[in-house]
Amino acid sequence: MHEKTRRAVLGTGIAAAGSGLLAACGSPGPRPRAGGPDGVDGNAMGAPARPGAPADDAPARYVSPHGPEVAATERRRGPGPVRTFRLTATATTLDIGARKVTSWAYEDQVPGREIRVTAGDTIALTLANNLPQPTTLHWHGIRLRNDMDGVPGVTQRPIKTGAAFDYRFTAFYPGTYWIHPHSGVQLDRGLYAPLIVEDPKEPLKYDKEWVVVLDDWLDGVGGRTPDKEFERLNAGKGGAVGHAMDDGSMDDGSMDDDGKRGAKATAKPTATAKAKATLTAKATPTAKPTPKPKAKTKGARKKAAPMESRLLGGHAGDVTYPYYLVNGRSPESPQVFRAKRGDRVRIRIINAGGDTAFRVALGGHRMTVTHTDGYPVVPAKTDALLLGMGERYDVLVTVKDGVFPLAVIAEGKGRSAMAVLRTRGKSPVKFPRPKELDGELLTADRLKAAEDVRLTPKEPDRIIRMRLTGSMRRWDWAINGRPYDPSQRYPVREGERVRISFINGTDMWHPVHLHGHTFALPDGGPRKDTTVLLPHHKVNVDLDADNPGLWMVHCHNVYHSESGMMTILGYQK
Repeated sequence: MHEKTRRAVLGTGIAAAGSGLLAACGSPGPRPRAGGPDGVDGNAMGAPARPGAPADDAPARYVSPHGPEVAATERRRGPGPVRTFRLTATATTLDIGARKVTSWAYEDQVPGREIRVTAGDTIALTLANNLPQPTTLHWHGIRLRNDMDGVPGVTQRPIKTGAAFDYRFTAFYPGTYWIHPHSGVQLDRGLYAPLIVEDPKEPLKYDKEWVVVLDDWLDGVGGRTPDKEFERLNAGKGGAVGHAMDDGSMDDGSMDDDGKRGAKATAKPTATAKAKATLTAKATPTAKPTPKPKAKTKGARKKAAPMESRLLGGHAGDVTYPYYLVNGRSPESPQVFRAKRGDRVRIRIINAGGDTAFRVALGGHRMTVTHTDGYPVVPAKTDALLLGMGERYDVLVTVKDGVFPLAVIAEGKGRSAMAVLRTRGKSPVKFPRPKELDGELLTADRLKAAEDVRLTPKEPDRIIRMRLTGSMRRWDWAINGRPYDPSQRYPVREGERVRISFINGTDMWHPVHLHGHTFALPDGGPRKDTTVLLPHHKVNVDLDADNPGLWMVHCHNVYHSESGMMTILGYQK
């Protein structure tokens, strides 16, 4: 389903505009403007936001997702050939190889059908919602217009059951991306699909291209669902603060033409002010679970102890999953990729998991990393890769003769998944653990951005400090001690070079994702939109504020973000 030959890729005959990539990294300025949330001193490293910080006038001072500034930026990108798609989100039965499960998916398949366009195309996609809950669609990694970003209550109203929404924007930047909901913990069901934006001036030469989507799976197994898992982890503290605005209200006070594009949806809020209050740094459980969930919680906590990884700095995750999947298939019934000896293959790898980092290797082969998060890097050879949730890597391999496992380890969780590469034969093969999994391992901090996508050296105009806070015991994940509040803003202005200092003050690793932008890792590092932050580590990332609107910053562990580890970067007028 996800295999496409290079000839087929180039034979589509789709016209496209040329791609334009920004460039990179600067050293700290002598007196940069400090940036913090409204009512917070941006110089107070890690200081929690002042409770009740004034935000009454915030909408008037910030660019609306539906404002003229957003429309003007999209006009500068220019419209391209229109590519039309339609997706239906629905409850369905899925065959994941080891068993059939009841879950939610796009078009009754997991991953959802690949969306493939050429840089410069205009994507026109209608999402029909047949789910029992409101939903949205987020375009992970794409630098798109703000009102199409798919964050309920911030950039659009949630799409209610039985309604539809029309997403339309220019896909200007080539790369490997993906789509998923941004509503509650829906991401941890089957609602995800790859999005590939091809470069019309592609410099790489290869014979075949494969898209590989990694996932951790619990939905529909033994009565488990992501919502029940979230309740267990929150120990009765209440609904997800991440979607307190899912009642259909809009935080910026303006829907403008949104009603023309989609449904005027309303839904019951998933959190109340009281629920928010329980998720502060001093939060404790406010409701005792029933005896059965309590027993599950105890069992899960006992099982959590062995979920350790040296690579991740300790605790590897909060959720034990019964299955790990490659392209929707468990190891009992893996997908088979076929090639000829000597074929040069591009593999686009996407981690769509909810709570799991994956270590990936192709048995018997070395990989050459060419891109991460859609942006080219100085080519680097490696035996294995480590991907946090939301990260993507493109690699090239030259195929040897035989049968080989594309081996995937759920890092620190003692389980695995795989696909199979074959040049001949059909008979099943039992594979030993590939030595490449324990060989040279590459992470993003060891990569360098390709010369043509490096940021122009420049001192930052503004520094924003975001300290990740919370603990596994209290389950009070937040940024700067303050759980997500859609009225909170970290202000920036268009045209600024912004440095975000991510400081992990917790005992857990977090993959941090920024919407609508890419940032540069230090010292000429790669352009990324998602970066893994190890416990008690800090990383400074630089970005150019060139895409106005209101943009989420959050941990891409869906259970952490939904309990509060999210905030908003807001462009001031």
